[in-house]
This record gives sequence, C-alpha cells and structure tokens, in this order.
Amino acid sequence: MKEKERVVFIDFEFTMPDRNSRRKGFYPEIIEAGVVLTERGQIAEQFSTFVVPVKFPALTERCKSFLNISQEQVDSGISLQELAGRFNNIQGNWPCCIVTWGNMDMKVLRHNCQQASIPFPLSGREIDLSMEYKRFFGDQNQTGLWKAVQEYGREGTGKHHRALDDALTTYHIYKLVEKDKRYLQKPEPTTIGDRVDFAKLFNKFA
Repeated sequence: MKEKERVVFIDFEFTMPDRNSRRKGFYPEIIEAGVVLTERGQIAEQFSTFVVPVKFPALTERCKSFLNISQEQVDSGISLQELAGRFNNIQGNWPCCIVTWGNMDMKVLRHNCQQASIPFPLSGREIDLSMEYKRFFGDQNQTGLWKAVQEYGREGTGKHHRALDDALTTYHIYKLVEKDKRYLQKPEPTTIGDRVDFAKLFNKFA
C-alpha cells in the first residue's frame, strides 16, 4: 500500500421489497451505511448512519424483520446527499482504495446517486473482497462474509447485517487475507554463495 493511500471499507444495508411484491419501479436504496477508514493499515476513522430512502421511504415488513431496523431509525437518518458529502470528506486529496464484500454496495451507491442526480462521491481502485477470497482459496462459490471470518477461526464483529459491524468484519478479513498472501509469496531464490560459506570452505581445505 502506498504511504499515503487510504483504504475505505464500506458496507450498506438496503431496502427490500416484500415477497411477491409488485412495486412498480422498485430498486434497492441505501438505508444504513457503515464505513471504516484506514491509513497504513490502522483504523483512522469510522462511522455509521441511517440514510433516508427517496423513492420508497416506507420500509416493508420483510425489510424491517430481516435487518432488524425500524422505520423510526431510518426516518431519523441523513440524506443521500449528506452521505455523499461524508464520502467526499473521507476521500480528501489522497489516493483511495475501496473495499467491499460483494459488488452490490458500489452498484447500489452508483445507481442511487444517478437516480438522485448526485455525482458519485468516490474514486480509486475498487476491490470486491469476496472475489479476492474466492480466488485466493480456490472456492467454487462465493462465501458469505461471516462464514468467511468463521473459516479463519474467528467471529464477526457485533451483529451480522448491521452496516458498521459488517464493515469492520470486512476490514479484519482483509488483514487476514493480506497476511496470508505475504506468507505464501515465494522468497527470492538463493544463490550458491548464500548457501555456502566459501571462507569456511577454503579454510577447511587450506
């Protein structure tokens, strides 16, 4: 990682339609954001916030039950415009690497910004850590976030499907995977001079 590069770990929770729902024009909207900013591998800032959806502001019963989020919590959240502003502040002028578990978070953020005519607030390399994990371990299927951390013999942080807890869990898996990558990197091949102490050898036969 570059000296001043920042790595941002992001997790969102989205609105969900009811089962068999036929809401015309429905699309998922961000209702909770969890963000962890690291600098040189250490947490520099973190925040979580509820976000008010624009297109379908009333949560479905399925959404409230699955995410354990109330309508009141979401209604008290910030706007998508304010969330974009917070991302702008985090990004600053330094290079930024964005890490998520799966590709939905960035897809939904882009689509939500597009629908609200808000410029996309992040720039830089985007990493889908679930695909990195899949390639690294040779899994045929993508592994869920909390299953992945349990496969490392650890437990996730806090509660699954809470945005900040999932962002922190993603950060911890990222560190574990990066450590394993370094461990498996082949060292530089040794030369015969590294393997044999010629001074001792010559003394032996002198």
